[in-house]
Amino acid sequence: MNVCLDYQPAVSQGAGIGRYTRALARGLPPLLAAEDALRLFYLDFRRAACTPDVPGATAVAWRRLPGAWLQQSWKRLGWPPYDRLAPAADCYHFPNFIIPPLRRGRTVVTIHDMSFARLPDCAEPRNLAYLRARLPDTIRRADAIIAISRFSAAEIIADYPAAENKVHAIPLGIEPDRFQRPDAGIVNALRTRLQLDRPYLLTVGTIEPRKNLPLLIDTFDALPEFDGDLVIAGMPGWKCEPIFEAMRQARRAERIRYLRYVADADLPALYAGAALFALPSRYEGFGFTPLEAMACGVPVVASTGGSLPEVLGEAAVLIEDGSVDAWAPMLRALLGDPTRLQRLAEAGPVRAARFRWTETARETLRVYRSVCA
Repeated sequence: MNVCLDYQPAVSQGAGIGRYTRALARGLPPLLAAEDALRLFYLDFRRAACTPDVPGATAVAWRRLPGAWLQQSWKRLGWPPYDRLAPAADCYHFPNFIIPPLRRGRTVVTIHDMSFARLPDCAEPRNLAYLRARLPDTIRRADAIIAISRFSAAEIIADYPAAENKVHAIPLGIEPDRFQRPDAGIVNALRTRLQLDRPYLLTVGTIEPRKNLPLLIDTFDALPEFDGDLVIAGMPGWKCEPIFEAMRQARRAERIRYLRYVADADLPALYAGAALFALPSRYEGFGFTPLEAMACGVPVVASTGGSLPEVLGEAAVLIEDGSVDAWAPMLRALLGDPTRLQRLAEAGPVRAARFRWTETARETLRVYRSVCA
């Protein structure tokens, strides 16, 4: 079986779908049979000759025409066929919602969630229009559809009943050797370097409306007895300026620390140093960051948005009501209850251990074999 994985998200996106694609590319080769092959195809926008180093897989880059031009041609003209540029394969896997023009081969597509349909006000308009226009055709053409949680699978089927017999719910994972509680010296060194001198509440994620950060900012304002900081880490996203304005206008603005970018190597120590991790998101297809925090032994409080109850289970405190009147008393009670905080810190790593990229790759390979059988 020859598989071609569309590696474009891995070279153009740092988090989210890019991370998912990179993890699959690393996880699949050890599971392949001797007669199988995995090729990673991507468009080298800058012609930088940056070949991904993925043992057991062959990277193939297209550099003859500008990648941006090709992507626009696929979106607007439906040409040229993807398989005219990419290596021939029995199965093509497109990990970013849409199947481009394709003449031959079986197709697997990952549709991560339906946030664009549930929260259109939180979506970038052009991307919203593109997904609305192209997703029905993708679902019709797909031989198999991967959803990243049971919640997302149900959402896809609810909106597109034709997908019902094609959808496979395959949870994502985290890296067990990376996300674990670091030694205290590593945590203290990071806090010193970032000048995190006080206790802190933490949230991590792209700065965008879907994450509902103004609720967390208002909740922090309502906790003047917490003599610490609110640390917000994440790159700016769509419609981020009102969120930054909420940070500036907060009553405790001087105690809000915004970290635009945190290196991957520093994330475990940042998590581990927090008194509490909080995610009031309106909708998550999976929920990487609270799971990572749990793996690092940090108590987690989250909303019930999307798949979060499914992923976090009883190892986190879940708040259904998205109001300060619900969030502030809960955080106040937790911060004043060391016994409960300790129970959550101990339950988190056990829960997080259920989600491993090796299992994501194993289940994905089963889908490949089923569509090629």
